[in-house]
Amino acid sequence: MDYRILGRTGVEVSPLCLGTMMFGPWGNQDVDDSIRVIHRALDAGINFVDTADVYSAGASEEIVGQALQGRRDDVVLATKFFMPMGEGPNRSGGSRKWIMSEVENSLRRLGTDYIDLYQVHRPSVTTDVEETLGALTDLVRQGKVRYIGSSSYSGSQIVEAQVAARDHHLSRFVTEQPPYSILVRGIEEDVLPTTLRHGMGTLTYSPLAGGWLSGKWRKDTAPTPTSAARPSARFDMTSAANQRKLEIVDALAQVADEAGISLIHLAIAFVVNHPGVTSAIIGPRTMEQLESQLPAADVRLTDEILDRIDQLVPPGVTVNPDDNSYGSATLVPSALRRHDGGN
Repeated sequence: MDYRILGRTGVEVSPLCLGTMMFGPWGNQDVDDSIRVIHRALDAGINFVDTADVYSAGASEEIVGQALQGRRDDVVLATKFFMPMGEGPNRSGGSRKWIMSEVENSLRRLGTDYIDLYQVHRPSVTTDVEETLGALTDLVRQGKVRYIGSSSYSGSQIVEAQVAARDHHLSRFVTEQPPYSILVRGIEEDVLPTTLRHGMGTLTYSPLAGGWLSGKWRKDTAPTPTSAARPSARFDMTSAANQRKLEIVDALAQVADEAGISLIHLAIAFVVNHPGVTSAIIGPRTMEQLESQLPAADVRLTDEILDRIDQLVPPGVTVNPDDNSYGSATLVPSALRRHDGGN
């Protein structure tokens, strides 16, 4: 497997990053099987593992920690903070209070004394970016964190954080983790050009668009798929946008068949082949799913195939706006929504 430089850090990572959201109660509840999947990914050459404190309320981090015993130094380990971790105030967000507390919890669950890449899971509307960067800078200086990154930041938020780091002599975000797939191409318009301009690494999530590009849901599929990790509205098969997605998936399957590859390989290769993408996060739940995705790292798409994809989903277009991680009302604290009339 060829490796790529993560932004300007000098750190080399695999073009596929193993996402672990599906290990634990949200997905695969068999801990031993989950560990076997992680070990298979490492044996295949993946050296980049991404998790988050909120995944299965910390269980994912614990499983990753167990799997990396004896192999920790060979892995670039990334995790995230921000989402609520229990009831009560001050157990979420980007405040210094929460960051300093939660990093210790993640270190304990992961069974390690340092995190290679510590990421803010979402931007905060209630916390100055200098507050968040200041706390993260202290963690870098303490050696508990090697690098810091952001996730689902807009282009303007990325720039704001970069300027704040420069002006206040703080550690800067060296990576951004946005959603990206053939069906969710919004980041091509602004986010990817911005990360490239600032020399950031980009590790994208959901290259299979939450399973839409796995081939499991087609136009003749009646039920609405749901899971503990996904809002059901994004998978409402009766919506016009999702009906359009089903039509596109059928057309993409034909493109893949004619190219002699699977739809899964087409979808992941599309992401990995983009010059602005450092690594694509795959999120298998089972060994079978992992094996179906691993070969995509070596697939190269011709200009003809890329042109056909562009005809189905033009550059910069997200087919269903509900798939967009930016500007969602769910990310705004309820108190602020009420103060602003509930919108």
